[in-house]
Amino acid sequence: MSVPFTGKRFAVVGLGRAGLPAARRLREFGASVVVWDDSQASRDVAAAEGFDVSRASETVGRFHALVLSPGIAHNLPKPHPEAVWAQVNGVPILTDAELLYQAVRTLGSRARFVGITGTNGKSTTTALLAHMLTKADIPNAAGANLGPAALALPILPDDGVYVLEMSSYMLERLVSLRFDAAAMLNLSSDHLDRHGDMAGYVAAKREIFARQGDGCTAVIGMDDEDSRAMAAWLHSTSVRVVEVSGKGHETGAEGLRGEHNAQNAQAAAALARALGVPEAAIAEAIRTFPGLAHRAQQVAMRDGVRFINDSKATNADATSRAMSVFRHFVWIAGGVAKAGGIDELAPFFSRVEKAFLIGQDGEAFARRLREAGVANDYVGTLEVAVPAAFEVARNGCGIVLFSPAAASFDQFLNFEARGERFAALAKGGA
Repeated sequence: MSVPFTGKRFAVVGLGRAGLPAARRLREFGASVVVWDDSQASRDVAAAEGFDVSRASETVGRFHALVLSPGIAHNLPKPHPEAVWAQVNGVPILTDAELLYQAVRTLGSRARFVGITGTNGKSTTTALLAHMLTKADIPNAAGANLGPAALALPILPDDGVYVLEMSSYMLERLVSLRFDAAAMLNLSSDHLDRHGDMAGYVAAKREIFARQGDGCTAVIGMDDEDSRAMAAWLHSTSVRVVEVSGKGHETGAEGLRGEHNAQNAQAAAALARALGVPEAAIAEAIRTFPGLAHRAQQVAMRDGVRFINDSKATNADATSRAMSVFRHFVWIAGGVAKAGGIDELAPFFSRVEKAFLIGQDGEAFARRLREAGVANDYVGTLEVAVPAAFEVARNGCGIVLFSPAAASFDQFLNFEARGERFAALAKGGA
């Protein structure tokens, strides 16, 4: 096998879903790798695989780069000590998507790269575009923030396409990756602790279009003010700009309900056209797309009550998209709130038959709902909320919507674990 990183030395910090696979692939590609994680258990796993488990800052010699897992800060709110060391010593801090790009090009493949970002809808659009490419028999691999770590993806042939979901954390750690086609779906307040303010967050997202030029396509959603401002900037560049909007549109596909998914489908279709996917394959992919777990997904039906798992809604903007789909519902929400809480959901409060609030900021949500005259109870946990919501929905609207409008890490490892617990309870489990 070719070894694109022979003679290079990397430090990998954070050995979770992205870090350990990146370390394995770097070693496979001929690099010398030093790894570290603040968790002893994670360090033990890496040591068992034969890695040199050490802090780069305490070793001798130069490093080509520090590969810092996306969830670990290099600046705000507080930089990891290894990131501080790297910046003081002029060691680039990269994401593994950057190293995938370097490896692919070093190995001589001309496979194209597509990047997809936005506050909400990234995963659905990424999976849908990969589905379109598969329908068109175009070799593809999807990953990065969704699914497999970027550097764990296979090396594709010249006609292949990488479809990478890119978070703001990943985008600010690129240096050479050039997306042949890229999409920025929408912008709303999120991750401000990492980016300082909305301007910093928008600047990180804009990196999806950095290094694009003639022959590249930029797709941008037009349904919010910050995105429209970014579109105006894009029109001043040499890239081909495609504007999309979900306002007043529906796909008609069960796996893509709501105006937000209409925009996601338009964005995926625009990217697919830029890659040469025939219209018939695009239409067939939209028709057959099953949707993604934890995104307005019906997980149970009991006694005429539909249970909708929208655990991926970690902010109010995401929850508004699910709320727009249903006319009336019993709502379960709460967790670790983002800036603004649930204020922007006020236009949908009239649709809430009753709310059951959980988690760290559930009581604050309850106070806001009481101010608006929405019936609610703060119950603390899903174990209490789900059966209580079921009883109300069974005698009323028939829909329990679990769309937290908050992050999960006060009570769960991640939104997936949170959604799985809701689904189990919805099915009548204890």
